[in-house]
Amino acid sequence: MLKDFFLCKVNKSIETLVKQGSLGQMSESDIYELQAEIPKNAQFGDFAVNVSSLARYAKLPPVRIAQLIADNIKKGGFSINIAAGFINFKLDNSMLNDILSEISDKKLDYAKNNQGEGKKVILEYVSANPTGPFHIGHGRWAAMGSALANVMKYSGYDVYQEFYINDAGSQIQKLGKSLYIRILNEMGVDVDFPVDEEEAKNYYTGEYLIPIAKEFVQIEPNKAKEISESYKGNFEIEHLKYLSKYARLKMLSLQKELLENFNTHFDNYFSELTLHESGQVEACIKKLDELGVLYEKDGALWFASSKYGDDQDRVIRKSDGAYTYLTADIAYHFNKLQRGFETLLNIWGADHHGYIPRIRASIEVLGYNPKSLEVLLGQLVNLVMNGEQVRMGKRTKMITLDDLIEEVGVDATRYWMIMRSIDTTLDFDVELAKSKTDENPVFYVQYAHARGCSILRHAQSEKFDVINSQVNDSECKNVDDALSKLTESDYDVLWTETDEKAVETTKKLILKLEEYKSVVQNSAKYRTPYLLTKYLQELAANFHQFYTFSKVLVENNDLMLARLAIVKDVTIILKSAMKLIAVNAPERM
Repeated sequence: MLKDFFLCKVNKSIETLVKQGSLGQMSESDIYELQAEIPKNAQFGDFAVNVSSLARYAKLPPVRIAQLIADNIKKGGFSINIAAGFINFKLDNSMLNDILSEISDKKLDYAKNNQGEGKKVILEYVSANPTGPFHIGHGRWAAMGSALANVMKYSGYDVYQEFYINDAGSQIQKLGKSLYIRILNEMGVDVDFPVDEEEAKNYYTGEYLIPIAKEFVQIEPNKAKEISESYKGNFEIEHLKYLSKYARLKMLSLQKELLENFNTHFDNYFSELTLHESGQVEACIKKLDELGVLYEKDGALWFASSKYGDDQDRVIRKSDGAYTYLTADIAYHFNKLQRGFETLLNIWGADHHGYIPRIRASIEVLGYNPKSLEVLLGQLVNLVMNGEQVRMGKRTKMITLDDLIEEVGVDATRYWMIMRSIDTTLDFDVELAKSKTDENPVFYVQYAHARGCSILRHAQSEKFDVINSQVNDSECKNVDDALSKLTESDYDVLWTETDEKAVETTKKLILKLEEYKSVVQNSAKYRTPYLLTKYLQELAANFHQFYTFSKVLVENNDLMLARLAIVKDVTIILKSAMKLIAVNAPERM
């Protein structure tokens, strides 16, 4: 990455000068942090490092500090100029040519790196009750989580994706009762959900259970008949158990199918119920008790989490003997650690922020590093249709993730869900996401890729004979073959162009291509996949600008091939970034 390259040059120069005692009064104990940036005015250079902050240590004017540092940097492939406290670096054409050659050689692996060094990470996200269709908030976690997993794997992390099924609570029985009523309705029994608002909270009244009830009556007619004939105004326990299990498995199956269609692929679906049935919850409580962090009060069992960073102690087992949600969560995270994961990375809704210190407290008590837990807190999605926000609820008629995907497609849904930082509220404009205009971000990016592919196709099929162009190889069979023969010096023709705007936009585009490396690493390091969509927008804009000022299919074969190589590299990077966010890169639109 060129930013790091030049920052490293500056830091090494400073280190050498300080050791020599040649940078004023600055000493090796002085602590500083510099950043490489892109100057607002391209005339100054392509990259710049502001060293003015060192004046407090060196007791020298910033311009003098900058000059001393610059004079000690060995130049090669770039030139340096000083402006006040800024050290400006301007790339030689050879370095720009190198970027194009490297992309052509490495292709989709251009920005692949080993930042993670094989670190074992378990990424848990979406994790929901199998009690109904996914709402659009789940779609945001699914898109964000899967994109994050992709970019972290691309950056050398060993990522394991897991969906935690919240299937051990009373919600499953509520789901079973709700399906019970829907099946009775299908069998002609006159029964409905409670009218009382408080009583209705014990049911899922959404219409999504109607097709499941119809299917049940079709595939299990004898069971449906038995259920309807035995109904005397009360739910029979055995039938309720049967339907609760059936509904849970059916809803989970539908959720899995949707996630697969949404390009979200989990390595494992972990059932909360198995924690209880296998005795892991009890074993975890026993271990906490042995560690002396549990105590009884008011008939309940408490975890002394306040001693480990929580703002208060927490109930583990209520006075009626029932476990709290926290109990299974502690056991689940203990299970993750026992499986050997070094980082427990979770995507939770913002309303779960209070859980972080509780889980960290339990991790520390159990003998692990509490910092191994990382939590990304996600804000909600506001669905906007025809300029108005759509209200959504779970137990009544709602706009589901399925509905949204059907309306705007997988690509648009994923892109929009990813394109804002997860800690900010997202306004999802349905009409804009469906539009085929430059204002629609996903259309704009996909069109850039399709345009690049179109240029390459036309080069192959139209009047330009690239097969026997000036690559000195009569064996070239197509454009890709011809481009593969280019060497770094073949790109020199790009810089002999007399049109200054063409040269400027060409250089700007090449530097944006190189920036992909730092975008990938920052997306993985800071868990911010939205940076990829931001980058895609910028790259597409630079490409469209390049296309405006630099005609590609020109009579000069050397120039045409060099520009075709740039177009090819743009399609490679666009496709690579879109692959990381699991959005298609169409070749025709």
